[in-house]
Amino acid sequence: MRKFIGMLTAVAALGLATAASAETTLRVSNWLPPSHPIVKDILTPWGEQVAKATDGRVKVEIMAAPIGKPPAQFDLIRSGAADVGYGVHGYTPGRFKLTPLVEGPFLSDSAEALSVAYWKVQEAMLSKADEHEGVKLLTVFTHGPGGIYTTTKKVASVDDLAGLKMRIGGGIVAEIASRLGMVGVQAPSPQVYEILANGVADGILFPPESVPFFRIDEVIRNGVSVPGGLYNTSFFVVMNRGAWDKLSDEDKAAIDGVSGEAMARMAGQAWDAADAAGIKVMEEKGVAQTTADDAMTAAIAEKLAGVEKGFLDAASAAGIDGQAAIDMLKAEIAAAK
Repeated sequence: MRKFIGMLTAVAALGLATAASAETTLRVSNWLPPSHPIVKDILTPWGEQVAKATDGRVKVEIMAAPIGKPPAQFDLIRSGAADVGYGVHGYTPGRFKLTPLVEGPFLSDSAEALSVAYWKVQEAMLSKADEHEGVKLLTVFTHGPGGIYTTTKKVASVDDLAGLKMRIGGGIVAEIASRLGMVGVQAPSPQVYEILANGVADGILFPPESVPFFRIDEVIRNGVSVPGGLYNTSFFVVMNRGAWDKLSDEDKAAIDGVSGEAMARMAGQAWDAADAAGIKVMEEKGVAQTTADDAMTAAIAEKLAGVEKGFLDAASAAGIDGQAAIDMLKAEIAAAK
């Protein structure tokens, strides 16, 4: 009898060990503060959704300290330094040639509409180029419409932009700034307060959310929004292929269900809400905010005519109908209104 009970105990212990080993924790490489919308309103709720969708078999842990600089994130995840990561496509210039599709001007006043449309085009057309080779692409999204913010000079026309030293991020925004006569200053987001406060740059191209988040509402005094956005920034969320392949088919399907379009929508909604909050904070801080009038908008459009050529050429080289991708993107944005 004792031997039988011992066998039962061993079997039970083996079952518990098997159950424990079936649980998977996905470590997310994080290079932003925990209060940033990407962490607080996108990655954290997505992690909760993953745990719920997999009945607790897969859990998500957001790392407290960065394991590398923002431009290195894609390769860090591909190499397995962490299981999941996010980043800006434009931080590695020339690598992701199709992301300018969503980085140009006048596309949408809503990050949600643009992000969902972006994912649909990515899945239907851009995926053929396999630009995210070596990883599992969980989603793509954009921030809200980018605007023009300056420390002292008021901007009411394209002529007012000539010669201004402006901090820019990655992607097509560098070409946009150059075409409009601005001098681009490259610096990562965490350093923008320093370069503006010290006069290294006269202003910045940013979405409204980022102005108060990086405390530059303390040095920025003027803001100009452009209908549909002057530019946008393309983001990715990816998973290490080895970590993905170890998951069961059931858990893969569950994670897919809360990623892709669902995650793109959540990201866009989070950014729209953060932009609205950012505009309110700037109002309270006395930042003068205006919208480009018809004359300025027309002048911007004239200066930026043909800015999509780089995307069209890259799409053609990848065997993708670039104009069809642009048309699909705009149709999906319009359908979301």
